[in-house]
Amino acid sequence: MQIPPFSLEAQISEIGEEIEEALIKVFRSGKYIGGEEVISFEKAFASEIQTSYSVSCNSGTDALILALRSLGIGQGDEVITSSFSFFATAEAITSVGATPVFVDIDSKTYLMDLSLIEKAITPKTKAILPVHLFGHPLDMDQIMAIAELNKLKVIEDCAQAAGSYWRGKPVGSYGDVGCFSFFPTKNLGAAGDGGAVTTNDLNLAQTIRQLAIHGMPKRYFHTNIGYNSRLDSLQAAILNVKLNRLNKWIKQRKEIALNYINKLSEIESIRLPSDNLTNTSVHSWNQFVIRIVDNSFIKNIKANSEYVLDNQSRDLFRTELQRLGINTIIYYPIPIHLQPIYKELGYEEGSLPVTEKVCNQVISLPIFPELNAIQQSYIIDKIKEIFKK
Repeated sequence: MQIPPFSLEAQISEIGEEIEEALIKVFRSGKYIGGEEVISFEKAFASEIQTSYSVSCNSGTDALILALRSLGIGQGDEVITSSFSFFATAEAITSVGATPVFVDIDSKTYLMDLSLIEKAITPKTKAILPVHLFGHPLDMDQIMAIAELNKLKVIEDCAQAAGSYWRGKPVGSYGDVGCFSFFPTKNLGAAGDGGAVTTNDLNLAQTIRQLAIHGMPKRYFHTNIGYNSRLDSLQAAILNVKLNRLNKWIKQRKEIALNYINKLSEIESIRLPSDNLTNTSVHSWNQFVIRIVDNSFIKNIKANSEYVLDNQSRDLFRTELQRLGINTIIYYPIPIHLQPIYKELGYEEGSLPVTEKVCNQVISLPIFPELNAIQQSYIIDKIKEIFKK
């Protein structure tokens, strides 16, 4: 059996005809930039996130850049964020001329340790950029309280968290702006790149829209240096079809995650993600990330393996899963603060100990709505066999 970490094939078999009809409609309209599909999606997505406005753009990365620019963040400013994220989180901050300031993470949630934020604030700090990593929502009440007390802006990185909620409100509706990605592997994915910025501030929405179209409030009249960052009509048409199914897909993801948690909880060598269920939040399970915290299982693998394997427990475990047909992904093997390009920021190995430890231990198991019961059982059974003493 071969199981991918993520697959769109089953999804396409379910909604392919509807997507094809939507795409043909766009092709026949002759309107490939803007148009009713984009307008319709922006309205529907704003409604889904419970914000007044949604401005679509070319990617999740562009969403972050546009958000930062719209808030006037630039040269000489500092933005507090997490080093345990996709590189674009910090890249966007640097792209507008500001400096990312990294705080360590919580070892259970992999999210920013909120107790460290205020210690990182300096006179140059202009914003907090929290990351709802893997679909796990941060405590936005606490972040907004810190931001209000220190007069800081809040840019929510919701790239992996469409459909996540904190205390009954969608992520992306708390901060000054929320930034989303529609990369194909996301809970709400296009057939290419795409993104959106959400906000309740009309002026911010207008500024973001202008920046996304060459700083142009009206045709051939430019008030700023902007970007060519538009969501095209074909991608919007696909997203319009998928948006109606987002909550259903997240429910399916949650069922898979709970099955993993229930069936793998007895394995002491694994740390499972916390399912902070209850009334506090809704995890959208864009990824299911575990940590390998014990290498006592290695002798079991070596006895049956023909491969020369890395001596790290996580990598050894991953190679064995791959041999068994279970394909995984590592998000993220190198923390952002230790990336070569950020050497000038002065972070050294050991600067963010929890982040660095987690980066060496995490591995993401397959999770997508169509992962069936047979596949789930196979994954669970094989993991149990690996750790069997």
